[in-house]
Amino acid sequence: MEPAKHDIRFDEPLYTVAEAARFLGVPPSTFSTWAKGYERRPAGRPAVRGEAVVSSMRAARNLPSIPFIGLAEGLVLAAFRRAGVSLQQIRLAAAVLEREIGFEHALASKSLYTDGAVILYDFAERGDTRLSGLTEVVSRQQVFAPVVEDYLKRIEYGHDGWASMVASPVTRRPVVVADPKRAFGSPIFLHGAAPVESVVSRIRAGDPPASVAKDFGVPLRDVDEYLGATRLVAA
Repeated sequence: MEPAKHDIRFDEPLYTVAEAARFLGVPPSTFSTWAKGYERRPAGRPAVRGEAVVSSMRAARNLPSIPFIGLAEGLVLAAFRRAGVSLQQIRLAAAVLEREIGFEHALASKSLYTDGAVILYDFAERGDTRLSGLTEVVSRQQVFAPVVEDYLKRIEYGHDGWASMVASPVTRRPVVVADPKRAFGSPIFLHGAAPVESVVSRIRAGDPPASVAKDFGVPLRDVDEYLGATRLVAA
């Protein structure tokens, strides 16, 4: 399964590292490590390098470098990390999935949702100690752990099997989504389709949330839930 040529989900940088991190509810430094890799130089020891796990593109500082498919991959990484899997094990798991499923960007494919649990469980059961942490993600019933399942349910897949819309995991229920076919991929409210930045900027300027929600046609409970969640993230 390969993406179509000139597919905006794969080809266009839509988000900065900070924007992607905010959507996923992770620190920008964490997402930067996922997207850019890292290099550490412990005193007196050889450098330690980690490859990127999330798709990204070269871009000047503070300009968009993350395509939509990278945002979807980041959502899965956030789920695995929340389940307690180390980044090193996630990197190995991603390589296993891509090899077994047979194509790149496996983390953003529907095949991960339908077949990934079985594949990862089989590898963990073979005794590879490097994958021992996957038992936190996949149960003996060969299904994903509830925390991972909740995140994966926030991905909507297109007819081609690739992620086509993702809901931010910062709220308890889907409230804000990213859809590359709408608003150039910028986060919008699921109900009302208002750009999140437009709503938030009005409230920051001092407008009452109830008035802003009404003006944009967004349920007030959605606005309140998003604002409460992002304040917690920021804290």
